[in-house]
Amino acid sequence: MKNLKFINTIKSQSPKLKPTGELGFGKYFTDHIFICDYNRKKGWFDPHVIPYGDFRIDPSASVLHYGQAMFEGMKAFRHLNGDIALFRPEYNYERMKSGADRLCMEMPSIEIFIEGVKELVRADLDWIPSQRGSSLYLRPTLMGTEAFLGVRPSDEYRFFVIASPVSSYYKEGIGPVKIWVEENYVRAAPGGLGSTKAAANYAGSLKAAHEAKQKGYSQVLWLDVNHEYVEEVGTMNVFFMIDGEAHTPLLDGTILAGSVRDSVIQLLKNSGISVVERKIKWAEIDAAFQDGRLTEAFGTGTAAVISPIGELTRGLKKLNLAETQEPFKVGRQVYDQMTAIQYGEAPDIYNWLMKVNL
Repeated sequence: MKNLKFINTIKSQSPKLKPTGELGFGKYFTDHIFICDYNRKKGWFDPHVIPYGDFRIDPSASVLHYGQAMFEGMKAFRHLNGDIALFRPEYNYERMKSGADRLCMEMPSIEIFIEGVKELVRADLDWIPSQRGSSLYLRPTLMGTEAFLGVRPSDEYRFFVIASPVSSYYKEGIGPVKIWVEENYVRAAPGGLGSTKAAANYAGSLKAAHEAKQKGYSQVLWLDVNHEYVEEVGTMNVFFMIDGEAHTPLLDGTILAGSVRDSVIQLLKNSGISVVERKIKWAEIDAAFQDGRLTEAFGTGTAAVISPIGELTRGLKKLNLAETQEPFKVGRQVYDQMTAIQYGEAPDIYNWLMKVNL
C-alpha cells in the first residue's frame, strides 16, 4: 500500500510530559490526532495529523442526537529490533466498514484508514512503550457531524484516530477475573447492533457493568434476550474449555467478531485443539462445571488480549473455575503464542503484522 502523500502533518510545538509510572488503560493520550472529513459534494478530504486537542462540533450534529458513532480498537507494538508493527489493521478496517453500512455511515477508504493510523504512529513514535505487556492503543472513530434535526443519515462525517500508551486493561493483568452473569439487562437483540462496534452498544452496557463492579466483579457475562444462551463477557468474546475442546459462541449477528477471537481460533487449531463455534446454553456451562468437564474459560479482545475467568456467578450460584485442575493452561498457551508474534519474538507465519515504515 502506497503512502498517502497528501496527509499533512503539523507536529506539536508543546509536547506533553510522558507518564513514568503504571500506564493502566486509556489514561494518557499522545501529542497528535489524525483527522479526515467527508461531505456529499467533496467526498473524503483534508486528511491531516495535528496536535491533539479539542475540535468544534455543532450542537445539532447528528452524532449528538441520533447516535451515528462507532469506533475500532487496535494496537501498535515496538519490537526489540526497533520495528513498529500494527496487529491485523485490515481486520479492523473490514469490521468498521461492515458497521458503517449497518449505521448508514460513510466509510473512508482503506488507504485513508491505514495510512492515517500509520502517520499518527510516526508522529507519536516516542510514545510507544517498550515494556513487555505494553503497547500503543489506537482508537479510530467515525461520527456524523452534519448540523440538522430529523431522523436520517448524516451527509457529513469525521473520521479521526487518537492514541494512548497502555498496559493491562484489567487491574488483575493476566490474573483471573471474577465475572457476574447478567440476568436483568441484555447487550444485543437479533437484528440489532450487536455485531457492530457502535458507541450505543457500550452506553447500553454501562449500568450492568457498574452494578457488577459494586458487587465485586470485574465484568458481566452477557446472555441472549431470553437469558438462556451465552454471548460475550464484558467487551470480549469468550471461550470455554470443555472435554478438551474450545467452545465459543457462534457469530450469529448479536456478537461482535473480534480479531483476537479469530486469531485465537487459528492458534488453537494449529496446536491440535478442536474449536467448536456454536450456540451455547448457560445450563451447559453449569453442567460441565459440575461434572468436572469444564476446565477453564477466558475472554479475548484487543484491550486485554486474553483474560482468564476465575469465577462465574449467577444469582446465588458460583462456579469457581480457579479451583479446576487446569484453570488457565490453554489460555496461557495462546496468550504466550499471540504476544510473542505481536512483539516480534516469534515468526509471523499468519501475516498478522503490518510494519510501519519510519
